[in-house]
Amino acid sequence: MTEIIIDPVTRIEGHSKITIQLDELGQVVDAHFHVTQFRGFERISQGRPFHEMPALMARICGICPVSHLIASAKTCEEIMAVSIPPVAVNLRRVMNLAQMVQSHALSFFHLSSPDLLLGFDADAAGRNFLGVAAAAPQLALDGVAMRKFGQQIIERLGGKRVHPGWIVPGGVSHPLEPEIRDEILAGIPDALERIRRTLSWYKANVADWADEAAVFANFPSLYMGLVHENGDIAFSDGDLRVVDAAGYLVADHIDPRPYWDYLGESVEPWSFLKSTYWKDLGYPEGLYRVGPLARLNVIDQMGTPEADEELQQYRERLGRYPASSFYYHHARLIEILHCIHAIAALLSDPGILDDRVRAVAGANRSEGVGVSEAPRGTLLHHYRVDENGLIEWANLIIATGHNNLAMNRGVLEVARKYVHGTEIQESMLNRVEAVIRCFDPCLSCSTHAIGEMPLNVQLIGPNGQVLDELAR
Repeated sequence: MTEIIIDPVTRIEGHSKITIQLDELGQVVDAHFHVTQFRGFERISQGRPFHEMPALMARICGICPVSHLIASAKTCEEIMAVSIPPVAVNLRRVMNLAQMVQSHALSFFHLSSPDLLLGFDADAAGRNFLGVAAAAPQLALDGVAMRKFGQQIIERLGGKRVHPGWIVPGGVSHPLEPEIRDEILAGIPDALERIRRTLSWYKANVADWADEAAVFANFPSLYMGLVHENGDIAFSDGDLRVVDAAGYLVADHIDPRPYWDYLGESVEPWSFLKSTYWKDLGYPEGLYRVGPLARLNVIDQMGTPEADEELQQYRERLGRYPASSFYYHHARLIEILHCIHAIAALLSDPGILDDRVRAVAGANRSEGVGVSEAPRGTLLHHYRVDENGLIEWANLIIATGHNNLAMNRGVLEVARKYVHGTEIQESMLNRVEAVIRCFDPCLSCSTHAIGEMPLNVQLIGPNGQVLDELAR
C-alpha cells in the first residue's frame, strides 16, 4: 500500500492533513481528512461560573466568535430561565449577520477565489490572494471591503473586531447609539454594490468549474439548518429542519435543544474532530451536511426580495436540492447579499434603539442548551452547572463536526477522480485540498502562525521509502 500525505492542508482556518492510500496499481482505495490539533474547551470550562462562558467560548474562534457568543449566551439563558428583551434579540442578529458577511468574504475571496479565478492548475507560487489582486484588482478590492464591512459592524457594536464582549447572558451589555446605527447604514449601498458585482462575476464563470463541481463531495445526503416559523433562513434563532436529497422532510420545526434525541456523536482514532450523524440512520450512514449549501436546501426562501431572486436563479440552474459541495461558494454569496439587506432592515426599525437590552438572573436550572447558525453551519452548546452555578460539564458540537463525515467522503471522491499513478502532481493534490475549502472548515481559527506555513507532501512506498516529495 502506497500513501500520499498532504500536511498541512492549505488555505483553511486551522491545521489538518490528508492521507491518500493507493494500491499497487496506483489506484486510490481510501482517503482521510485528519484534524491534528486538540484544544479541549469543554474541559477548560469546568469549574468556571456559567456567566463567564460566553466570553470564554468566544476564544474558541477568531473568525466566528459571535456565533459562539450567541450559542453560549442562549445556553446560559436556559440556565437562568429568562427570555431576553426583543431589542436584544435583534441586536444579536445584526452582529451575527455581520459575522456571516465577514467570514464568508474571507472564505470566498481570500481562500477559494485563487482557485476559481486563476485555475486549479495554476502555478502554486501565484495561486493566492496576491495573485488574485494582480489578475483581478476589483475582485480583490471587493473581497477586502466586504470583510471590512462586516468586521466594522462587529467592532462598532461590540468594541472589538475579534472576541467582542457585548453579547452577554440575558441580552447585550449596552444599547445601540443612534450615531453607530447611522454609520452602519451609511455603508450598506457600497456593500450591496460589491456583492452584486461578485455574484455577476461568479455566475458568468461558473461553467468553467463544471468538472470540479461534478466530483467535489457530490453525493446524496441529509441537510440540516435552522429556519424561522415562516420558512425563512434563520441564523441566530429558529427551529431545526432536516431534509434528504429528494427534499423529503426528515424533521421539521423541531426544538434543537434535545439534540441527543436525534444526533449521535462518534470519534475515530485518526482525528481529534468528532463526527456527528443522524441517529435513525446510524453511523456512518447518517451523514448530513450543514452550512450555506445545506441552509439553502432546507429553507423555503431567504426572506429579503433581492436574495430571494438570486435563490430562485440558483435553484433554476442547479435544481431544488443541489448535492455538490462545490456550490457552497455560490450559496455563501447569496447569504452575504441577504445578510446585508437584513442588517439594513433591522437597523431601520426605530425600536432598535430601545435601551431595555438585558435580563438579569442567577442560575435557576441545572442545565441548558443553546443553538445558533455559524457561518459554517449549526452550532450547539450544552452546559450543566452545580448548585453554585459552576460548570460541571460542557459539550460543544461545531459545524465542522457536523460536516466531518461529508468532508471525508468528499476527499475520497476527489482523490479517486484526480489522483493516479506514482507521480505527484501539485494540481491534483490542490483539488483534494480544494474540496475541503468548499466546506470552509473552522478547526481552530484563533491559532495562528507567523509567516508562511510550511508545506511538505510525500509519496511513501509500501516499504516506507519516500518515492517523491514536494516541499515549500
